[in-house]
Amino acid sequence: MKTELVQSLTNTFESHAQQTDGGIDFWLARDLQHLLGYSKWDNFLNVISRAKTACEVSGHLIADHFADARKMVDLGSGSQREVDDIMLTRYASYLIAQNGDPKKQEIAFAQTYFAVQTRKAELIEQRLLDAERISARKKLSATEKELSEIIYEQTGGNQNFALIRSKGDQALFGKSTQSMKTQWKVPENRPLADFAPTIILKAKDFAAEITIFNARQNQMDNEAAISSEHITNNKAVRNTLLERGIRPENLPPVEDVKKTVRRLQTNDQKALKKPDALDS
Repeated sequence: MKTELVQSLTNTFESHAQQTDGGIDFWLARDLQHLLGYSKWDNFLNVISRAKTACEVSGHLIADHFADARKMVDLGSGSQREVDDIMLTRYASYLIAQNGDPKKQEIAFAQTYFAVQTRKAELIEQRLLDAERISARKKLSATEKELSEIIYEQTGGNQNFALIRSKGDQALFGKSTQSMKTQWKVPENRPLADFAPTIILKAKDFAAEITIFNARQNQMDNEAAISSEHITNNKAVRNTLLERGIRPENLPPVEDVKKTVRRLQTNDQKALKKPDALDS
């Protein structure tokens, strides 16, 4: 397929894309019908039916991707009438393309277009999740540094910070820091938090923030008082997680945050050099 045609089809498909209030891309079936080279609505409904079956077989809810809608169309007399239509997500549109007539050039293009666009959306979502975890790890580091400073200021030494943090881990996980490091196979010289999922990073950060606040408010001047406060806060956070069906010690470890940072940097560098797949 020539580059000019690819670009033209890309622009045509994207010009018909719309968004819900939640920012989800969708296409209207009657627009997609013509984009895919189908002149008769009944014939296109047969393709949609096969796509719905594929959606259900793949484990997705049809209602999440194929939503009934109504659309006003122009009549030859200059008047308008309302007709049935369907709001299609990107995934639904991809399934329709996969179940269309492969001899149609528009179908061949759409199969690639929606596959690439779906993959792009997945990559963007994963990048946002990775960035959120990196941000949460940095925030926890800053909070723990502040807690260490509070301990130093109010007790005259911060040699007890590691002990206090360890007691917090025991309260949060129901296991010692060392036990969790063994369970998650964390190298001895690396912090447990570097392998923790985002929700655990935020849980530890929240508990530490409360400890900082109360240590200042109540002018705690010894390790026992701050330790007790930190244990209480981590237990409270743990109970909240348990109430929501999340057991911290049962969560699997995630990628070393340092590797995540390097991977994002590498991918960003590649993205700046690599042309869009549909333009090549």
